[in-house]
Amino acid sequence: MPDLPRPRTISVTGTGTAEAPPDLLTMSVGVECRRDSVGAAYSQAGTASSAVSSALRRHGVGDADIRTSGLNVRPELIWRDGKGQRVAGYVASSVLTVRLRQVAAASAVIADVVGAGGDDVRLNGLELGFSDESAVMALARTAAWADAVAAAEQFAALASARLGAVVSVAERSDLPGPVPVGRIQRAVATEALSVEAGQASIGASVTVVWDLLE
Repeated sequence: MPDLPRPRTISVTGTGTAEAPPDLLTMSVGVECRRDSVGAAYSQAGTASSAVSSALRRHGVGDADIRTSGLNVRPELIWRDGKGQRVAGYVASSVLTVRLRQVAAASAVIADVVGAGGDDVRLNGLELGFSDESAVMALARTAAWADAVAAAEQFAALASARLGAVVSVAERSDLPGPVPVGRIQRAVATEALSVEAGQASIGASVTVVWDLLE
C-alpha cells in the first residue's frame, strides 16, 4: 500500500500587547530599627510597623491587603583593629506588602505611611497592575491572534498556497505579568513624591498551526 502524502501545515507564533490604566498599586514598605539591645530594637520595630498599619487603615486599606513578611532580628557587627568583630547594636526589620486599590490616592497614602514610621521606614518599591487582568488579557490575545494570522497568510502566499483549517492553538504562559509604564516623580525637593499611574500593559503569545492548501 503506497504511503499517503503527508498533509502540509504551517505553524506561526503571534504576539500582542494591550494597555489600560492600572487600578492596583502594590508597594513594599520596610521597617528597620537599630537599637542597643534586642528587646529595644524589636519593640521599636513593632511600634513603627503598627504606626504604618494604622496609617494605611485610616486610608481604608483592609486587613486582606496588608501582609507582613521577612521579620528578622540580627546583631550589627563592626570590626575593630586588634579586637576583631564586636556587636555594635541590634537591627530588627520587617516588610509590609500593601495593595492599594485607589491608585489616585497613592501619593497621599505613601506620604502618611512615611510620616507615621519616620526614619525607620523604607519604601522598597512600587508595582502598578490590575485587580482583574482578564479584560486586558483578552485584548492582548486578540492582538496576538491577529499577528499570527497576518504572518501565516504572508508565508502561505510566499509558498503559493492558502490557509486551511486551524489544526491547533497553544498559548504561551511564560510571559511576564503587567509591565508598569507609570512614573514616580518629585515635584519639589521639599514636597512628597507623586505617583503617576500612566498605563500598564499585558502581553500574550499564541502559536497556531494551520493546514496549508494548494
